[in-house]
Amino acid sequence: MKFARLAKHSLRMMGRYKLRTGFMMLGSLIGIAAVTFVVSVGQAAEKKTLEIIGRIVGDSGVVIEASGGDIGGPRGIATRLKVEDIAAISKEVPGVEAWDVLKKIKATVRSGNSSDSVSVLGQSDQWQEVWNRRASRGDSFDDAAVKSLARVAIIGQTVATQLYGDDDPIGQDIQIGSVPFKVIGILEIWGIDPHGMDRDNEIVVPISTLVRRLTNEDTISEGKLVMSDPSRADAVEPEARTILRERHHLAAEQPDDFYIVTPAQTRGWVTQIRRVLFFYLPLIAASVLLVAAIVSATLMLASVNGRIAEIALRRAVGARAEDIRLQFLLETALTILVGGVIGIALGYVLAYMGANHLHLGSLNPVKAALLGIGTACVVGAIAGILPAIRAARLRPAEALR
Repeated sequence: MKFARLAKHSLRMMGRYKLRTGFMMLGSLIGIAAVTFVVSVGQAAEKKTLEIIGRIVGDSGVVIEASGGDIGGPRGIATRLKVEDIAAISKEVPGVEAWDVLKKIKATVRSGNSSDSVSVLGQSDQWQEVWNRRASRGDSFDDAAVKSLARVAIIGQTVATQLYGDDDPIGQDIQIGSVPFKVIGILEIWGIDPHGMDRDNEIVVPISTLVRRLTNEDTISEGKLVMSDPSRADAVEPEARTILRERHHLAAEQPDDFYIVTPAQTRGWVTQIRRVLFFYLPLIAASVLLVAAIVSATLMLASVNGRIAEIALRRAVGARAEDIRLQFLLETALTILVGGVIGIALGYVLAYMGANHLHLGSLNPVKAALLGIGTACVVGAIAGILPAIRAARLRPAEALR
């Protein structure tokens, strides 16, 4: 029997058994949509996470955090780390090209009748160079502004949209807590960080202004050193630890009240992130596909039992065992492939919505689509093997009986 004729007959049988075909398509649709979603979002999330980690630490950066915790995430109030600590390390450790400090607080900000809850970051005039983030529009503040406790602010895009809508916020007044500031710039768009925090819902002000006018506390959340020689970055940790322990008067048995992040540690984080995004999550999606294959195989086996008379009649008029086997294999594969193609489209739409919501950037659908189509073909073939073999083994005389 010619292949084209078998394919035509398989399509006719798919239309005749609509309920069975629908369930098989649904199983493959859900499974392959899950694979497409996981791969697409996983790729975008990995790219975004690596970009953020690279901007925060980079190959030549050393971050010193107060009271431990994960970089960039929520932490307790810093009680020991100060600007003078980071300045001392920058002077005593050779090869420090630039340094900056960071104090982060949550505050309510207002402009006119609009208000928002944002993260306010106090930093020095070197913040753009050290943290690899800049004002996309407007100006930044200089050393003179830091020394004079200037009430100037650079706001993120989320803050600008929430408080000013379509109006240009540069030059406008903004109240942080009870202290008035003037908006002098807009931060470049960052997006969501690995902790799920919106980094565009932030305001940068001079560290001196935040310490003296907003918190009246001289401690900081963290500091960062940028080394002129990236190969020296990992070697800075023991030197910085010794300096900080001496400055904080920690006895030998006392634990560190700070946490040092080096490029070597960030490389370890990257490895863990990749393992989760490209092994465990796809494994979960593959489990869904396995269930879909089992359901499809079960339905096709049941179909074989219900179509014994048809199979026997076809065998009696000259159809070979290979023809019967190929027909059932084609029916299963085509059903799952059609569901898979729809699943790829659905998975990509969901991935696009998720990536857009999380500000992960653009998606690359090629890898996900190829993987989805390949997976659909494999699942269809696997699910159709047992029913096809069973159908081909039926003896015409016994079946007609």
